[in-house]
Amino acid sequence: MIKRLLLVFCVLPLIAFAQKQTSSTNKQAQKAYEQANQSISENLYDKAITELNQAVSLDHKFLAAYQQLGDLYRKSGKYSNALNSYKKILSIDPEFHPLTYFGIADSELNTGNYAHAIEHFNKYLTYPSLNSASINKINKFIRDCKFSLEALKSPVPFKPVNMGFAINTKDDEYLPVITADEAMIIFTRQENRNEDFYKSVKRNDEWSVAEFLSKEINTPNFNEGAQNISPDGNYLFFTGCNRPDGLGRCDIYISKREGNDWSQPFNIGGPVNTAGWESQPSISADGRTLYFVSTRQGGFGGYDIWSSELNTDGTWSNPVNLGQEINTSYDEQSPFIHPDNESLYFSSNGWPGMGNKDLFLSRKVYSGEKKIGWQKPENLGFPINTFAEESGLSISTNGKQAFFSSNQIEGYGKLDIYSFELPEKLKPKAVIYVKGKVVDNLSKEVLDAHIQITNLTNGKPIYDEIADPESGEFLATLPAGKSYGLTVSKEGYLFYSQNFTLTGNLEKQAFNMDVYLQKIEIGKMVILNNIFFETNKYDLLPESMAELQQLILFLRENPTVSIEIGGHTDKIGEDQSNLILSRDRAKIVYEYLIKNKIPLKNLSFKGYGESQPVSDNNTEQGRKNNRRTEFKITHK
Repeated sequence: MIKRLLLVFCVLPLIAFAQKQTSSTNKQAQKAYEQANQSISENLYDKAITELNQAVSLDHKFLAAYQQLGDLYRKSGKYSNALNSYKKILSIDPEFHPLTYFGIADSELNTGNYAHAIEHFNKYLTYPSLNSASINKINKFIRDCKFSLEALKSPVPFKPVNMGFAINTKDDEYLPVITADEAMIIFTRQENRNEDFYKSVKRNDEWSVAEFLSKEINTPNFNEGAQNISPDGNYLFFTGCNRPDGLGRCDIYISKREGNDWSQPFNIGGPVNTAGWESQPSISADGRTLYFVSTRQGGFGGYDIWSSELNTDGTWSNPVNLGQEINTSYDEQSPFIHPDNESLYFSSNGWPGMGNKDLFLSRKVYSGEKKIGWQKPENLGFPINTFAEESGLSISTNGKQAFFSSNQIEGYGKLDIYSFELPEKLKPKAVIYVKGKVVDNLSKEVLDAHIQITNLTNGKPIYDEIADPESGEFLATLPAGKSYGLTVSKEGYLFYSQNFTLTGNLEKQAFNMDVYLQKIEIGKMVILNNIFFETNKYDLLPESMAELQQLILFLRENPTVSIEIGGHTDKIGEDQSNLILSRDRAKIVYEYLIKNKIPLKNLSFKGYGESQPVSDNNTEQGRKNNRRTEFKITHK
């Protein structure tokens, strides 16, 4: 945006200035120049370029025409052509006009000729007519050049790999996003000026030929773009512009995957969407925080990154600007929040960079469990960033691969999608994903069960979703370094619980499981894997609270069901001591349920000691399995 403002600043005054210059002695050159001025006033820039080229071909010293030509080339992004025009002026008359030095410096910055750009920006600063805003902008560009010269001395590892003919074509492909298990990629393809979504799935480590995503989402009359998919692949957030149900020029929409297709998208409405421009959504792994770009009031520049929290009633909270730790007086765009929920990648032309927009990384700063801010953004470095525009980066859940689009590398067509291994210092925190399928334990029928994963430290749910009704599948991403409890429940069934302690040197990057739910029947039993006690004690640890609440919910939803709480130990220690410990542990759970108004008639407890092992007591894992709390249905 700021470069476009400067281009307008440079081109328009020169029209008036050039008209004051001595006319070309070549009448045909002068006529072509005047025609170009008329074309510029009508925004017919390509036509004006043709007319100005005609003027300078007829008069090789027509300085005003060269200046206009250079400015128009810059406006259209043809910086090499612009350089030639400005150099021609300086070779004829170095003091023709101050803006010649700005034009050549800006062209050099955008072609990576940083040393000469600094020289010409400094020359431009010597002219006394500049206002403070222009001086600040030029000094910002000089800082970019100096940063770039240092970045060139310390390149980061970068080996981009084209993702192949199955995904890339002669048309533009860009803005790739990938599911947590890296089984599906969704991207935007532009054909005949119409943007639509396409998807490709990975089979035997090969990407399938990309297919049209869905007629429910893609439209023939409107553009769909700037999408982000939830890690489980079930929700697609995207930008829709100029739609009949839009609140502004561009709004954020959401669609849910339904089997092999997608639901009709709906506008997420206010307060996220406004009468202005909202775009480029990125959803956190827990689905509770939406990051997006907006031009709404209250920002720091043209485009800022904002966030909104999902309320308990399904609405979105009033958006909050990410602040000066992220946003500048220039433009910040293309946010991507990694599933670690701490690493934010985005593009900016405000932070020190190599020209145009660069890619940056910022991480959340915490005080204990509370987020207190963002780290100063870090430029991803050269050659990931160049003098060209870089944006639209997304990162795999395991943090190893980055995906982006570029037309600076020889590919299949225009913009192609590439992947590369992310340098170690730029990787997000480790994330594990849990992928499962829920079925009836007898009929093996898939079940659309309720899946909840809770942070056992603070009891907060980080995943709360329904398994896919057609496949019974679910997928959740879990930041490493914490312990989690998983609960799977469905009406008419006993719930299932499991836990994951994702600390230390994690070799696994995924947990795959099949969950078999049992119908509520007398004698059926559930192990409460997320009930925890101190060693050799019966005091409930705080990590047990989420599981206890789940058990309370189950009993309230099934008021005719009676259960026996059973306590079990391993065989370490004396038999009698183990029996007493197991009874006391069962009793403390029993008492907790009574305190939470579960009727006495529905409850009983018993300690079994070491008499009913489920695993070999000769291994640590086996002994851990035997130290358990469970409940059994005694009445239905």
